Amino acid sequence: MQLRSGRSTKVRRDAVHHPVFARCYARLSVAAETRAGMAQVRRGLLGGLSGRVIEVGAGNGLNFAHYPGTVSEIVAIEPERELRALAVEAALRAQVPVDVAPGAAEALPVKSEAFDAAVLSLVLCSVRDVPRALAELRRVLRPGGEVRFFEHGQGGGRVMRLTQRALDRTVWPPLAGGCHVARDPVGALRRAGFELGPYRRMLMPDKGPALPTSYCVMGTAWRPVGDAAADGS
Repeated sequence: MQLRSGRSTKVRRDAVHHPVFARCYARLSVAAETRAGMAQVRRGLLGGLSGRVIEVGAGNGLNFAHYPGTVSEIVAIEPERELRALAVEAALRAQVPVDVAPGAAEALPVKSEAFDAAVLSLVLCSVRDVPRALAELRRVLRPGGEVRFFEHGQGGGRVMRLTQRALDRTVWPPLAGGCHVARDPVGALRRAGFELGPYRRMLMPDKGPALPTSYCVMGTAWRPVGDAAADGS
């Protein structure tokens, strides 16, 4: 993996530390692969990717098994120590080369324009500074590079959106490892200068009552060709 040089770009090894949430998330996410149909979602999210890919907020590495053989290398950034250890185990089982590294979305420890594609999978809800994280994503993608995203965020009617905002201001982020349920991932990508491609909204799970975390969106965006994104240092 090509790391950025310079003291200002170093990231503490434990930029994020939520051990209790990490253990709960690891169990629930594995169960969701079949019970909530997440394995099928991951296949749809990653199908057709190629070249060098950076996955930001790789969690416990459940995406790794679904990358196609056309991907030459994955650099998986995960700030949480316990989830990163699980991601390393998943990387050893993957059919494509995966390099798992510590780092935060707001200060990716890789060189500029080093990747053909980027993957955001249930990560923008929990980053501390969404505009800065997306500016970093633009920096590390080559012009014309593709972003695949699957995120949850605001949705539903007026009552649900009020509930989401109330949860974000009170109990949800401390309980859920910094997660927020009322963010707008599509709007954030657009404001960060990405070109939006096709995307679709969905409920996860698609059966049963809708929860504040159920409103998801999956789609594609690009760093514009000819884009001269500012250096993220």
